[in-house]
Amino acid sequence: MILQVGGAVRALVTGLVDYAGLFPPAALDMSTAVANYAHYRASDDAWMLGRFVVPVSRLDEWSAAVGTLTAAERSAWSGARLSALLSGEFSREAEQISAFNAAEPFGVRIDVAEGRTATPDAVLATAAAMPDDVLLYCELPHREDPLALLQAVKSAHVRAKIRTGGVTRDAFPTPHEIIRFLRRCVETGVTAKATAGLHHPLRGEYRLTYAPDAVRGTMYGYLNVFLAAAAVRAGASDDEAVVILLATDPASLAFASDGVVVAGISVSASAVAEARRSSVVAFGSCSFLEPVEELGALLAGSARVSA
Repeated sequence: MILQVGGAVRALVTGLVDYAGLFPPAALDMSTAVANYAHYRASDDAWMLGRFVVPVSRLDEWSAAVGTLTAAERSAWSGARLSALLSGEFSREAEQISAFNAAEPFGVRIDVAEGRTATPDAVLATAAAMPDDVLLYCELPHREDPLALLQAVKSAHVRAKIRTGGVTRDAFPTPHEIIRFLRRCVETGVTAKATAGLHHPLRGEYRLTYAPDAVRGTMYGYLNVFLAAAAVRAGASDDEAVVILLATDPASLAFASDGVVVAGISVSASAVAEARRSSVVAFGSCSFLEPVEELGALLAGSARVSA
């Protein structure tokens, strides 16, 4: 579809979706994921698309898959950026990233890396290993207060990442854990991204995988998370942020050029833009079409949308 929006909505979702089609629940093969991304980059909805997420261990497979595309599809990849997922062998993987960028196959570079870091020392060690031209996102555990980890992230001049879902119910953080993470990011001046469980725009009950008999569970919407982040940054209380995070009714959303109202709480367009610049800047999704198409349907069904 062609998603045409303006104002605060466009500021909120431009470049928002890092495509992680290789990962569950989609778990596509490399050839399919690579072809999909070329199609999305060539589409009229490409303005909503971010990076392609790929494990460092599969970079050779990525190159081979791009090499089999048509000339038009390879051209669509030119200028794209990859987010390289680290496995833990950081020094070796940093060398692989540097070698990839030196070759710049098909006009593509890695400018972001993502790795799990459970301690402040791991944050600092991972950051020290990365090439200077690669921005690191440290995925942090969220069950406990992440303040010390975020302080390490800040001191290392890197960024944070929170896992907001998965393919089982227990993979989803509580509302308190998400708001605490967002609050701590503001307090420490750390920029972050989210990943997993956010391919629907609004919170609700969905299948946790694409299997016909999949377990259903309550998933956060990406609008909920990013609007809550903007509200926290703008000075909203934790209680107000939780109301935004838990909103499920499309009728509770009102979009305009000067901001968004969700469940009676206003978030200005300037707060949305600032949050996208320096609070939570992207989310990883195994689907690009679902975030786009469901947002289009949500906006089409709302009488309270203006450019």
